[in-house]
Amino acid sequence: MLLKKITSLKKIISDWNEVSASCNDLSELYEMAKSEQNSQELFDSVETDFSALVKKVDAMEFRKMLNGPDDACPALLSIHPGAGGTEAHDWADMLFRMYKRFLEREGMDFRVVDVQEGEEAGINSATIEVKDDYAYGLLRSEIGVHRLVRISPFDANARRHTSFCAVYLYPEHEDVKFDINPADIRVDVYRSSGAGGQYINKTDSAVRMTHIPTGIVSSCQTERSQIQNRATALKMLTTMVAEHYKQEEEAKRDARMAGKKKVEWGSQIRSYVLQPYQLVKDLRTNEETSDTSGVLDGKLKPFVNAYLLSTSIEDLPTA
Repeated sequence: MLLKKITSLKKIISDWNEVSASCNDLSELYEMAKSEQNSQELFDSVETDFSALVKKVDAMEFRKMLNGPDDACPALLSIHPGAGGTEAHDWADMLFRMYKRFLEREGMDFRVVDVQEGEEAGINSATIEVKDDYAYGLLRSEIGVHRLVRISPFDANARRHTSFCAVYLYPEHEDVKFDINPADIRVDVYRSSGAGGQYINKTDSAVRMTHIPTGIVSSCQTERSQIQNRATALKMLTTMVAEHYKQEEEAKRDARMAGKKKVEWGSQIRSYVLQPYQLVKDLRTNEETSDTSGVLDGKLKPFVNAYLLSTSIEDLPTA
Protein backbone atom coordinates (compact mmCIF):
# COMPACT_ATOMS: atom_id res chain seq x y z
CA MET A 1 0.00 0.00 0.00
CA LEU A 2 2.87 2.39 0.81
CA LEU A 3 4.58 1.70 -2.54
CA LYS A 4 1.29 2.37 -4.33
CA LYS A 5 0.94 5.67 -2.49
CA ILE A 6 4.50 6.65 -3.42
CA THR A 7 3.83 5.79 -7.07
CA SER A 8 0.65 7.88 -7.02
CA LEU A 9 2.45 10.88 -5.52
CA LYS A 10 5.26 10.60 -8.08
CA LYS A 11 2.66 10.63 -10.85
CA ILE A 12 1.10 13.80 -9.43
CA ILE A 13 4.51 15.51 -9.25
CA SER A 14 5.37 14.37 -12.78
CA ASP A 15 2.07 15.67 -14.17
CA TRP A 16 2.55 18.99 -12.40
CA ASN A 17 6.08 19.41 -13.76
CA GLU A 18 4.84 18.60 -17.25
CA VAL A 19 1.99 21.12 -17.05
CA SER A 20 4.28 23.78 -15.57
CA ALA A 21 6.82 23.32 -18.34
CA SER A 22 4.10 23.45 -21.02
CA CYS A 23 2.74 26.65 -19.50
CA ASN A 24 6.16 28.29 -19.66
CA ASP A 25 6.67 27.15 -23.26
CA LEU A 26 3.29 28.51 -24.34
CA SER A 27 4.00 31.83 -22.64
CA GLU A 28 7.22 32.19 -24.63
CA LEU A 29 5.52 31.19 -27.89
CA TYR A 30 2.75 33.72 -27.28
CA GLU A 31 5.24 36.53 -26.73
CA MET A 32 7.08 35.43 -29.87
CA ALA A 33 3.85 35.45 -31.89
CA LYS A 34 3.04 38.99 -30.72
CA SER A 35 6.43 40.27 -31.86
CA GLU A 36 6.31 38.70 -35.33
CA GLN A 37 4.39 39.73 -38.42
CA ASN A 38 2.12 37.24 -40.21
CA SER A 39 2.14 35.06 -37.11
CA GLN A 40 -1.48 33.83 -37.28
CA GLU A 41 -0.31 30.26 -37.74
CA LEU A 42 1.74 30.50 -34.56
CA PHE A 43 -1.22 32.04 -32.70
CA ASP A 44 -3.42 29.15 -33.86
CA SER A 45 -0.84 26.65 -32.64
CA VAL A 46 -0.66 28.35 -29.24
CA GLU A 47 -4.46 28.33 -28.95
CA THR A 48 -4.63 24.60 -29.76
CA ASP A 49 -1.90 23.75 -27.26
CA PHE A 50 -3.52 25.97 -24.64
CA SER A 51 -6.84 24.13 -24.98
CA ALA A 52 -5.04 20.82 -24.44
CA LEU A 53 -3.26 22.29 -21.41
CA VAL A 54 -6.57 23.42 -19.88
CA LYS A 55 -7.92 19.87 -20.18
CA LYS A 56 -4.85 18.51 -18.36
CA VAL A 57 -5.24 21.07 -15.58
CA ASP A 58 -8.96 20.26 -15.27
CA ALA A 59 -8.09 16.56 -14.97
CA MET A 60 -5.56 17.34 -12.24
CA GLU A 61 -8.10 19.49 -10.39
CA PHE A 62 -10.61 16.65 -10.60
CA ARG A 63 -8.08 14.14 -9.27
CA LYS A 64 -7.31 16.54 -6.42
CA MET A 65 -10.89 16.13 -5.21
CA LEU A 66 -10.37 12.37 -4.84
CA ASN A 67 -8.54 12.70 -1.55
CA GLY A 68 -10.65 10.54 0.77
CA PRO A 69 -9.10 7.64 2.70
CA ASP A 70 -10.47 5.05 0.25
CA ASP A 71 -10.69 7.16 -2.92
CA ALA A 72 -7.60 5.68 -4.58
CA CYS A 73 -8.99 2.12 -4.39
CA PRO A 74 -10.68 -0.01 -7.03
CA ALA A 75 -14.28 -0.73 -6.08
CA LEU A 76 -17.23 -3.10 -6.06
CA LEU A 77 -20.50 -1.48 -7.09
CA SER A 78 -23.67 -3.33 -6.14
CA ILE A 79 -27.27 -2.59 -7.20
CA HIS A 80 -30.36 -3.84 -5.33
CA PRO A 81 -34.04 -3.10 -6.02
CA GLY A 82 -36.14 -1.81 -3.16
CA ALA A 83 -39.82 -0.96 -2.80
CA GLY A 84 -41.81 -1.23 -6.03
CA GLY A 85 -42.02 -4.91 -7.00
CA THR A 86 -41.47 -5.72 -10.68
CA GLU A 87 -41.06 -2.01 -11.37
CA ALA A 88 -38.11 -1.83 -8.97
CA HIS A 89 -36.45 -4.87 -10.55
CA ASP A 90 -36.75 -3.24 -13.97
CA TRP A 91 -35.39 0.02 -12.50
CA ALA A 92 -32.40 -1.93 -11.12
CA ASP A 93 -31.74 -3.24 -14.65
CA MET A 94 -31.88 0.32 -16.01
CA LEU A 95 -29.36 1.49 -13.40
CA PHE A 96 -27.18 -1.52 -14.18
CA ARG A 97 -27.05 -0.47 -17.83
CA MET A 98 -26.51 3.19 -16.88
CA TYR A 99 -23.42 2.41 -14.81
CA LYS A 100 -21.96 0.14 -17.47
CA ARG A 101 -22.39 2.89 -20.06
CA PHE A 102 -20.83 5.45 -17.70
CA LEU A 103 -17.80 3.23 -17.10
CA GLU A 104 -17.47 2.67 -20.85
CA ARG A 105 -17.64 6.42 -21.49
CA GLU A 106 -14.91 7.01 -18.92
CA GLY A 107 -12.75 4.27 -20.45
CA MET A 108 -12.58 2.40 -17.15
CA ASP A 109 -11.64 -1.26 -16.71
CA PHE A 110 -14.58 -3.16 -15.26
CA ARG A 111 -16.27 -6.53 -15.32
CA VAL A 112 -19.72 -7.77 -14.34
CA VAL A 113 -19.11 -10.22 -11.52
CA ASP A 114 -22.69 -11.27 -10.86
CA VAL A 115 -26.23 -10.69 -12.11
CA GLN A 116 -29.34 -12.24 -10.57
CA GLU A 117 -32.36 -12.07 -12.86
CA GLY A 118 -35.80 -11.03 -11.63
CA GLU A 119 -38.68 -13.48 -11.83
CA GLU A 120 -40.83 -11.35 -14.14
CA ALA A 121 -38.51 -8.64 -15.40
CA GLY A 122 -35.29 -6.82 -14.61
CA ILE A 123 -32.79 -8.05 -12.06
CA ASN A 124 -32.73 -8.95 -8.37
CA SER A 125 -29.16 -7.67 -8.00
CA ALA A 126 -25.97 -6.94 -9.90
CA THR A 127 -22.35 -6.46 -8.90
CA ILE A 128 -19.70 -4.72 -11.00
CA GLU A 129 -16.00 -4.78 -10.18
CA VAL A 130 -14.24 -1.58 -11.29
CA LYS A 131 -10.52 -2.26 -11.41
CA ASP A 132 -9.13 1.23 -12.02
CA ASP A 133 -7.33 3.20 -9.35
CA TYR A 134 -9.56 5.93 -7.90
CA ALA A 135 -12.71 4.01 -8.88
CA TYR A 136 -14.08 4.33 -5.35
CA GLY A 137 -13.49 8.07 -5.27
CA LEU A 138 -15.11 8.54 -8.67
CA LEU A 139 -18.18 6.45 -7.83
CA ARG A 140 -18.87 7.33 -4.18
CA SER A 141 -21.33 9.96 -5.38
CA GLU A 142 -23.62 7.06 -6.34
CA ILE A 143 -23.96 5.53 -2.87
CA GLY A 144 -27.58 5.68 -1.78
CA VAL A 145 -31.16 5.29 -2.93
CA HIS A 146 -32.19 6.23 -6.47
CA ARG A 147 -35.87 7.01 -7.19
CA LEU A 148 -37.62 6.57 -10.55
CA VAL A 149 -41.01 8.08 -11.48
CA ARG A 150 -42.56 6.98 -14.78
CA ILE A 151 -45.59 5.51 -16.52
CA SER A 152 -45.27 1.81 -15.80
CA PRO A 153 -44.75 -0.45 -18.84
CA PHE A 154 -46.10 -3.27 -16.65
CA ASP A 155 -49.39 -1.54 -15.78
CA ALA A 156 -52.23 -2.20 -18.20
CA ASN A 157 -53.88 1.03 -17.03
CA ALA A 158 -50.72 3.07 -17.80
CA ARG A 159 -50.53 4.56 -14.33
CA ARG A 160 -47.57 6.43 -12.94
CA HIS A 161 -45.35 4.41 -10.57
CA THR A 162 -42.49 5.23 -8.22
CA SER A 163 -39.64 2.74 -7.81
CA PHE A 164 -36.52 2.63 -5.67
CA CYS A 165 -33.08 1.02 -5.89
CA ALA A 166 -30.11 1.11 -3.55
CA VAL A 167 -26.54 1.43 -4.80
CA TYR A 168 -23.72 0.24 -2.54
CA LEU A 169 -19.99 0.76 -3.06
CA TYR A 170 -17.10 -1.07 -1.43
CA PRO A 171 -13.40 -0.10 -1.71
CA GLU A 172 -11.11 -2.96 -2.69
CA HIS A 173 -7.87 -2.77 -0.72
CA GLU A 174 -4.88 -4.85 -1.80
CA ASP A 175 -3.96 -5.56 1.81
CA VAL A 176 -7.29 -6.19 3.54
CA LYS A 177 -6.29 -7.57 6.92
CA PHE A 178 -9.53 -9.25 7.85
CA ASP A 179 -10.16 -12.93 8.43
CA ILE A 180 -13.62 -14.43 8.19
CA ASN A 181 -14.31 -17.53 10.26
CA PRO A 182 -15.18 -20.28 7.73
CA ALA A 183 -17.88 -21.47 10.16
CA ASP A 184 -19.64 -18.11 9.63
CA ILE A 185 -19.95 -18.63 5.85
CA ARG A 186 -22.75 -20.52 4.13
CA VAL A 187 -21.85 -21.57 0.58
CA ASP A 188 -24.47 -22.34 -2.08
CA VAL A 189 -23.58 -23.67 -5.53
CA TYR A 190 -26.05 -23.19 -8.36
CA ARG A 191 -26.36 -22.98 -12.13
CA SER A 192 -25.60 -19.50 -13.39
CA SER A 193 -28.11 -17.87 -15.66
CA GLY A 194 -28.51 -15.02 -18.09
CA ALA A 195 -31.21 -13.94 -20.50
CA GLY A 196 -29.98 -15.92 -23.47
CA GLY A 197 -26.42 -14.97 -22.61
CA GLN A 198 -27.35 -11.32 -22.24
CA TYR A 199 -25.14 -10.86 -19.19
CA ILE A 200 -23.02 -13.96 -18.71
CA ASN A 201 -22.24 -17.41 -20.03
CA LYS A 202 -24.24 -20.33 -18.71
CA THR A 203 -22.22 -22.64 -16.46
CA ASP A 204 -22.84 -25.08 -13.61
CA SER A 205 -20.37 -23.50 -11.25
CA ALA A 206 -21.89 -20.33 -9.81
CA VAL A 207 -21.18 -19.69 -6.13
CA ARG A 208 -23.09 -17.68 -3.54
CA MET A 209 -21.57 -16.99 -0.12
CA THR A 210 -23.49 -15.64 2.87
CA HIS A 211 -21.82 -14.21 5.96
CA ILE A 212 -24.24 -15.46 8.60
CA PRO A 213 -23.54 -12.89 11.39
CA THR A 214 -24.18 -9.88 9.12
CA GLY A 215 -26.36 -11.38 6.38
CA ILE A 216 -24.03 -9.98 3.72
CA VAL A 217 -24.11 -11.96 0.46
CA SER A 218 -21.60 -12.18 -2.39
CA SER A 219 -22.04 -14.12 -5.61
CA CYS A 220 -19.88 -14.90 -8.61
CA GLN A 221 -20.83 -16.70 -11.80
CA THR A 222 -18.51 -15.20 -14.41
CA GLU A 223 -15.79 -17.88 -14.30
CA ARG A 224 -16.14 -21.34 -15.78
CA SER A 225 -14.37 -22.95 -12.85
CA GLN A 226 -16.18 -23.32 -9.55
CA ILE A 227 -12.83 -22.91 -7.80
CA GLN A 228 -12.33 -19.53 -9.47
CA ASN A 229 -15.87 -18.45 -8.63
CA ARG A 230 -15.32 -19.47 -4.99
CA ALA A 231 -12.11 -17.46 -4.81
CA THR A 232 -13.77 -14.36 -6.30
CA ALA A 233 -16.86 -14.68 -4.12
CA LEU A 234 -14.70 -15.02 -1.00
CA LYS A 235 -12.63 -11.98 -1.97
CA MET A 236 -15.80 -9.95 -2.48
CA LEU A 237 -17.33 -11.18 0.77
CA THR A 238 -14.18 -10.28 2.70
CA THR A 239 -14.22 -6.79 1.21
CA MET A 240 -17.91 -6.27 2.03
CA VAL A 241 -17.73 -7.64 5.57
CA ALA A 242 -14.55 -5.70 6.37
CA GLU A 243 -16.21 -2.51 5.12
CA HIS A 244 -19.33 -3.29 7.18
CA TYR A 245 -17.38 -3.52 10.40
CA LYS A 246 -15.24 -0.53 9.46
CA GLN A 247 -18.36 1.58 9.05
CA GLU A 248 -19.58 0.53 12.48
CA GLU A 249 -16.25 1.49 14.04
CA GLU A 250 -16.24 4.87 12.25
CA ALA A 251 -19.75 5.69 13.52
CA LYS A 252 -21.21 5.30 10.03
CA ARG A 253 -20.17 8.41 8.16
CA ASP A 254 -22.94 10.25 6.36
CA ALA A 255 -21.57 9.56 2.88
CA ARG A 256 -21.85 5.83 3.43
CA MET A 257 -25.00 5.86 5.50
CA ALA A 258 -26.86 7.01 2.39
CA GLY A 259 -26.49 3.51 1.00
CA LYS A 260 -27.76 1.84 4.16
CA LYS A 261 -31.03 3.68 4.62
CA LYS A 262 -34.39 2.05 4.07
CA VAL A 263 -35.01 1.83 0.32
CA GLU A 264 -38.18 3.94 0.06
CA TRP A 265 -39.52 7.48 0.28
CA GLY A 266 -37.46 10.00 2.21
CA SER A 267 -34.07 8.34 1.80
CA GLN A 268 -33.28 8.92 -1.89
CA ILE A 269 -30.20 10.82 -3.06
CA ARG A 270 -31.26 11.30 -6.68
CA SER A 271 -34.60 11.46 -8.42
CA TYR A 272 -35.20 10.41 -12.04
CA VAL A 273 -38.59 11.68 -13.26
CA LEU A 274 -39.72 10.53 -16.72
CA GLN A 275 -43.42 11.45 -16.29
CA PRO A 276 -45.20 13.89 -16.15
CA TYR A 277 -42.02 15.85 -17.00
CA GLN A 278 -38.38 14.98 -17.69
CA LEU A 279 -35.89 15.74 -14.93
CA VAL A 280 -32.99 14.10 -13.13
CA LYS A 281 -32.08 15.90 -9.92
CA ASP A 282 -29.50 15.18 -7.24
CA LEU A 283 -31.08 16.04 -3.91
CA ARG A 284 -27.72 16.68 -2.20
CA THR A 285 -26.19 19.14 -4.67
CA ASN A 286 -29.29 20.32 -6.59
CA GLU A 287 -27.51 19.42 -9.84
CA GLU A 288 -30.21 18.70 -12.42
CA THR A 289 -30.85 18.12 -16.10
CA SER A 290 -33.81 17.49 -18.38
CA ASP A 291 -31.69 15.12 -20.51
CA THR A 292 -33.04 11.99 -18.82
CA SER A 293 -32.22 9.70 -21.75
CA GLY A 294 -28.63 10.96 -21.72
CA VAL A 295 -28.23 10.31 -18.00
CA LEU A 296 -29.68 6.82 -18.32
CA ASP A 297 -27.20 6.27 -21.15
CA GLY A 298 -24.31 6.99 -18.80
CA LYS A 299 -23.88 10.78 -18.92
CA LEU A 300 -23.30 11.03 -15.18
CA LYS A 301 -20.15 13.15 -15.08
CA PRO A 302 -21.91 16.44 -14.16
CA PHE A 303 -23.53 14.74 -11.15
CA VAL A 304 -20.24 13.12 -10.11
CA ASN A 305 -18.36 16.41 -10.43
CA ALA A 306 -20.99 18.38 -8.50
CA TYR A 307 -20.95 15.88 -5.64
CA LEU A 308 -17.16 15.76 -5.43
CA LEU A 309 -16.97 19.55 -5.51
CA SER A 310 -19.56 19.85 -2.73
CA THR A 311 -17.77 17.35 -0.50
CA SER A 312 -14.41 19.00 -1.20
CA ILE A 313 -15.84 22.33 -0.07
CA GLU A 314 -17.26 20.70 3.07
CA ASP A 315 -13.83 19.25 3.87
CA LEU A 316 -12.06 22.64 3.72
CA PRO A 317 -10.80 23.82 7.14
CA THR A 318 -12.72 26.62 8.76
CA ALA A 319 -11.14 29.70 10.26
